[in-house]
Amino acid sequence: MTRRRVAVTVTGMVQGVGFRPFLHRLAAAHGLTGWARNTPDGVALELEGEPAELDAFVQALHKDAPPLALVDEVRTDLLGTARGEKEFVILPSTGGVPRTLITPDTAPCPACLAELHDPADRRYHYPFINCTDCGPRFTILNAVPYDRKNTTMASFSLCPDCAAEYGDIASRRYHAQPDCCADCGPRLWFADKDGAECPGDGLAAARALLLDGGILAVKGLGGFHLACLAGSQAAVAELRRRKHRPDKPLALMVPDVNAARALCRISSAEAAALQSPRRPIVLLRKLDPDALPFVSSGPELGLMLPCTPVHELLLEGMPPLIMTSANPSSLPALIDNTEALRALHGIADGFLLNDRDIAARCDDTLLRILPNGAPYFVRRSRGYVPQPVTLDFPADGILALGAEQKASFTLGREKMAFCSQHIGDLKNAETLTHYETQIARFETLFGVTPQRFVCDLHPDYLSTRYAASRGGAVLAVQHHHAHMAACMADRRLEGACIGLIWDGTGLGDDGTIWGGECLVGDYTSYHRITSIHSVKLLGGDAAIQNIDRIAYALCRDADCVRKENPLFDAMLRQNISCPASSGMGRLFDGVYSLLTGTAAVSYDGQAAAALEALADRAAGEEGCYPVTFTDDDSLPRLDTRVLIRALLADPAPAAVRAKRFHNTLTEFALRCCVLAREQTGLCRVVLSGGVFFNQLLLNGITARLTEAGFAVYPHRRVSPGDEGLSLGQLAIAAHS
Repeated sequence: MTRRRVAVTVTGMVQGVGFRPFLHRLAAAHGLTGWARNTPDGVALELEGEPAELDAFVQALHKDAPPLALVDEVRTDLLGTARGEKEFVILPSTGGVPRTLITPDTAPCPACLAELHDPADRRYHYPFINCTDCGPRFTILNAVPYDRKNTTMASFSLCPDCAAEYGDIASRRYHAQPDCCADCGPRLWFADKDGAECPGDGLAAARALLLDGGILAVKGLGGFHLACLAGSQAAVAELRRRKHRPDKPLALMVPDVNAARALCRISSAEAAALQSPRRPIVLLRKLDPDALPFVSSGPELGLMLPCTPVHELLLEGMPPLIMTSANPSSLPALIDNTEALRALHGIADGFLLNDRDIAARCDDTLLRILPNGAPYFVRRSRGYVPQPVTLDFPADGILALGAEQKASFTLGREKMAFCSQHIGDLKNAETLTHYETQIARFETLFGVTPQRFVCDLHPDYLSTRYAASRGGAVLAVQHHHAHMAACMADRRLEGACIGLIWDGTGLGDDGTIWGGECLVGDYTSYHRITSIHSVKLLGGDAAIQNIDRIAYALCRDADCVRKENPLFDAMLRQNISCPASSGMGRLFDGVYSLLTGTAAVSYDGQAAAALEALADRAAGEEGCYPVTFTDDDSLPRLDTRVLIRALLADPAPAAVRAKRFHNTLTEFALRCCVLAREQTGLCRVVLSGGVFFNQLLLNGITARLTEAGFAVYPHRRVSPGDEGLSLGQLAIAAHS
C-alpha cells in the first residue's frame, strides 16, 4: 500500500508533560517518520507511513497519552504521498500568540521517588529530581512554549550526563525541560535565623532544628512554608504567636498515607486524593475528635503528603510537621529568598533555601472529599491551576474579576475558563499588585487580550475599580447571582435553576447587604424567592470581628436582651453605623456568640466553623426550632426573632442547641425550595456561597432536598466561596 503523509495538530495540556518524547516513541513503534514541535496552539506534527499505522498512531494519542497530558482535540489533514523521510525528529518550538494549555505542578512520580531513595542512583537525595512525568511546571514558567529557556531553569546549563538523558529517546527524561542533577541544577542550603548560610548537610540541619522545637521556613514550589513539630504544643504555640495566627487551623504534612491513617479516618477516595500527583491538603476526620486541639480545635485535620522532593527528604524519618504558608497575614505568598529573609526575620529560626526562582506565587490547594467521593474545594491552587474549567458556551475575551475577599479572576478563551490560583483578600497594595501581575501573566500565557470585563456590583471593591481602569466594556454583576451562575457553570447546567446562596456579605441590587438568599434564575436574570430577616451590624465591618455586637443586635431585635448596653442601644435607635444584613454568615456569628459567650474572632469564618464543630458533638440530635416566615418587604424571610427567642429559651446544652440550629436551617432550606418549586415548577437546586463549606448543612440540606424530589448540585470544580465567584461572573457575561 502507498505510504502517505499527514499533518496532525494536537491541542490540550500537551506541553510540559513529556508529549513530544511520547510522540517520538510512538512513531518509532509504528514505523513512522517525520517531525513534531511545540507551537502556540499545542503540538504540531507531520508524519508519513503506512495508512493503517498512521491511523493506529492517531488513535493512541488519546488512549496512551502520558499521565499528565490532557488531549483536547486531534486534527488530521492529508498532505499527500510520502516524501521519503528516513527518521522522526523533534524540531525547535515556534513562536506566536500562545493557545496551548499549561500543566500544573505535580509531586514526584514513583520512578523519581525510587531514584531519590536509591543510594546507587546518581540523583540519590537530590532535592530537585524530576522527569517528564512530574515536577515543577506552572510555577517555573515565564512564557510559552514550554521550553527550558522560558522557565526559571534557564540559568542552569545541562551537564553532559543530563544532556545525554535529554537527547535519549529511551530515557524518562527525554526532552524533560527542568531536567537537572547535583552537578548542574539548583542547590539547597540551610541558613540561620539571620540568613547566613551554614556549612554541611542543609536537610540534616533543618531536621535538627525542627526536632529541637524550632520553626523552619521552607522554600517550596509556589512560595514558602513555615514548619514545626505538629505534636509539640509549645512549638505550635510559638508559631502561632510569632505569626499572629491564634486560632486558625494549621495544615500538617506527613510522610505517607500510613502516617495519615494514624491521625485520621481515611476513605479510599480520600487516600487517592492525598496520594494524587496534585498533592492537595485534604480535610479529614480525626480518629480522636479531641486530638491536637492546639493544631485544630474542630473534628478535622488538614493533611497533605510531601509535594516536592525537598519536602519528601525533609519528612524522612520525621514525625508529622505543621506546614503552613509563611506569608505574613493578609499579604501574598513569599517567593524570593531575600524577601523571605526580611519578612520572616524573628518568625523563623532557620531557613531551607534554594536558588531556583519561583515565577508564580501559588498556595497549597485545600479540599475535602464528599460522601459520594467527589472533590469539594475550599481553595483551588497548586496542582490544579492553571488547568481550565471547561464550559458548554464560548467565553472568549472575557475577564471576570471576582470580589474582594478570597479574590480570584477568571479569563475566558473559547469554551475554557482559566481560573486563577488563590490570590487573597484585596485589601492592601501588595495583594492588589499580586492580583494585577497574575492577570497580566494569564493574558500572556494564554494569548488572550480581554475585550470585556465583568466585576462585582460593589463600587468600592478594588477588583471593581480595576475593571474600570482597563478601559473596556464593564458589566457589574450582583454578588449572589454570580455565586449561583458559578455553581451552574461548575456543574455544566443550562436553563433556569433554584439557587440557595448563603454567605456572609454581598451587595444586593437594592443597595442593602444580602447573604441568606433563595434565588430563581439562569445566566441572564434572577429574582429572589426568600431571604432571612435582617440583623443590624453594630459598627459595620467591626461587627464581623466583634461578634458579640451581632449577638446583641439579634437579642435586641428579638426583645430578649439580658444585659443592656446603652451605647449599642443608642447606635441602634439612631441607626448610627448599623447597616442591615441578611447574611447567613452573620447569623452564624451571632448565634455562636450567644451559645458560647465568645466576643470576638480572629479570622473570617471562625465562628461558623466553631459552631459546626460544636453541633458535631450532638450528631444524633434531630430537633429544630420553629421556622416562621415574616413578610417585611413583600419577600418571605426567615423570622430570626422567633428563632433567637427559642434558642435562648432552650435549656439544652450548647452542643444540642447548636445542632438544633443547624437542623432549623436545613428545614428552612427545604421550605424555600418547595416554595420556589410551587412558583416555578423548577426542581434543580444549586448550592453556593461560603456557608456551604459547612458539611453539616451541605450534607443535611442535600439529603432533605433529594428526599423531597429535588436534584441537588453542590460545587465540584471550583470553590463555593468567593474564590469561585469569578467563574459565575464570566458565565453571566458570556450570556449577556
